[in-house]
Amino acid sequence: MNKDLTIGNPGTVLWKFCIPLFGSIIFQQLYNIADSLIAGKYIGENALAAVGNSYEITLIFIAFAFGCNMGCSVVVSRLYGAKDYKRMKSAVYTTCIFSAAVCLMLMLIGIFGSGPLLTLIHTPQEVFADSKLYLDIYVWGLPFVFFYNIATGIFSALGDSKTPFYFLAVSSTSNIAVDILFVKAFHMGVAGVAWATFLCQGISCILAMIVVFKRLYYIGEKGKTSIFDLELLKQIIVIAVPSTLQQSFISLGNIVIQGIINSFGAPVMAGYSVAVKLNNLVITSFTTLGNGISNYTSQNLGAAKLSRIKDGFKSGIKMVWMLSLPLFALYFFGGEICLRIFLDTPTEQAMHTGIMFLRILSPFYFVVSAKLVADGILRGAGMMKYFMIATFTDLILRVALAYVFSHTILGATGIWCAWPISWTVATILSISFYKREPWAVSKKM
Repeated sequence: MNKDLTIGNPGTVLWKFCIPLFGSIIFQQLYNIADSLIAGKYIGENALAAVGNSYEITLIFIAFAFGCNMGCSVVVSRLYGAKDYKRMKSAVYTTCIFSAAVCLMLMLIGIFGSGPLLTLIHTPQEVFADSKLYLDIYVWGLPFVFFYNIATGIFSALGDSKTPFYFLAVSSTSNIAVDILFVKAFHMGVAGVAWATFLCQGISCILAMIVVFKRLYYIGEKGKTSIFDLELLKQIIVIAVPSTLQQSFISLGNIVIQGIINSFGAPVMAGYSVAVKLNNLVITSFTTLGNGISNYTSQNLGAAKLSRIKDGFKSGIKMVWMLSLPLFALYFFGGEICLRIFLDTPTEQAMHTGIMFLRILSPFYFVVSAKLVADGILRGAGMMKYFMIATFTDLILRVALAYVFSHTILGATGIWCAWPISWTVATILSISFYKREPWAVSKKM
């Protein structure tokens, strides 16, 4: 159901809108977590390392899908808040055409470049074949990844966070069942893990797009709408490109870090593979809540209700900090239990790697979550310059410090120490940019 985010108590509106978003991202992450879980439990530690190794490259592809999602979502939110329904529909069609072209380009890169990419990150020989197999299958499912992201972006722009939740709840649980079927019953190995994700994401994508276009049909007046608008494309790109760069450069940074980690051997790779996915579950949850705040900000900006943006920031901080507390406690004190869910017979080094990673990063969830709330407002207001400065500061510091610290007596543990430092510096920047309220100045001009 569509919802106007420009009316009602800001705190209540955000809570009702963002809670289903949080549930959605939990199920979304189950796709990746299920892959690692099944690989680690039923195939072996090398298979787990291979899936984790490929995962860092798939994040680059997801970064482009995320950019299209955000570009469409922010522009559609603003037009929906302004009640400009005809141009809103045109923005959706324009995004679909643009996204199809980007997806095709990435598929060609993936099909012909998966081997060189894996070589570039120093993938050990014992996991190379499985890593390439997983990546090759994943690339053919990219259209599903792209258009599902567009669908969820449109739902969020219309104030509907429940429909994506329902789709993800069904598809993610189905993915786990199909994973087990392909791997345990059909003995398909890593290929089974990849094909299960391909099938479940495909069905979910097709159904979501059908619902989106049916929903759009009943909004506003019926009549001819432009299927491609160059001016709207420019507005979409202004949001999409920085959002893509943010995610892709973070992914590239993670690939560099993955290359550093790979030099420590398969046990460290396996421990990191599990721990980083547990961590990504948290960060992606915060990012998704930040995306919800972007939709809230954009709708209110379109409706010229600027005072509600500041109230949204305060409510957003309360929300992410309430979420940070149990997640910190779970990972800091129960990290070993979480890791053993994925690792059937882990080596001591793999367990030590995962536990240290979670204990070093989890106390700083309170810091990075505040950054992502501020980022959500900056992005929703179209203030991408400030957003990018904070993002690149985080990335550059993290990669540089990971490299330096890994060559000290800290070894692999030094790599994990880079995250809290970069998060803290970037958070200070993001919040200082938010405090300037640049959207208010831009609106007056």
